[in-house]
Amino acid sequence: MSRSIKKGPWVDPKLLKKISKLKPGDKTVVKTWSRDCMISPEMVGFTFGVHNGRIHIPVFIVEEMVGHRLGEFSFTRKFTRHGGKMQRELEQKAAGAGQPAAPKK
Repeated sequence: MSRSIKKGPWVDPKLLKKISKLKPGDKTVVKTWSRDCMISPEMVGFTFGVHNGRIHIPVFIVEEMVGHRLGEFSFTRKFTRHGGKMQRELEQKAAGAGQPAAPKK
């Protein structure tokens, strides 16, 4: 559920304080657990280490991300792939078809 327009976007004050101390273009990673924080224009150009429940994933903020949440760019689940035995067989056939055949003697 989105936040009401009347209240405005929520930005973690601790994050704003941390980035105000940094110089523009600084490459240090600012660690944060605040996944629900809205990305503001002041954050553009900085790298945030957004916690996904296990590790901090570095996220470099660009202009297109303004208005989104930090948690949208730090996935909490690791996708392996769909399928099982049949899918594995199809992938092996495709890998075999892509390679040239060995020359016969």
